[in-house]
Amino acid sequence: MSLGVHFAIDAETADRLLATADDDEVAALVEEIEEESIGVGHCDTDKAWDAIHRSLTDGYLGYDNGIYPLNAVILGGVQLYEGDDYIVSLLTPDRVRDVADAMTDVGREALKAGYDCIDIEDYGPNFGHEDFAYTWANFTDLVVFFRQAADAGSHVIFTVGQ
Repeated sequence: MSLGVHFAIDAETADRLLATADDDEVAALVEEIEEESIGVGHCDTDKAWDAIHRSLTDGYLGYDNGIYPLNAVILGGVQLYEGDDYIVSLLTPDRVRDVADAMTDVGREALKAGYDCIDIEDYGPNFGHEDFAYTWANFTDLVVFFRQAADAGSHVIFTVGQ
């Protein structure tokens, strides 16, 4: 599984992403964002992005599962890359604010309840106490990141290679 990263970006960079003509241009611009640290900041969710999404939705990994705004934390927003080997999702500042506000209400017990609903056969062998601790640690970093991005009025992109 690949590593997930959220980036807070400014409106100009978001507009550039939205204006890209194809997947190659999207990938090139994301690489530029990664290398040149364009934007407000970033938050690495490592491999925990998968469990975070499943825990905040219905236990499965899908773009349309769960309920907004928590289903937008990882895979929500405009999908900018159409290939199967990469995910680039873009959230507008309004959606970033919605997500940040909703995440504030998710405590350890609530995330654990969602984690316990993960379909183990669909998720894989890492399911368990240590994986949840890893998921929780990454989630708490993401809560801080989204609050900062919302307060700054930033767009947020989530990226992961598959």
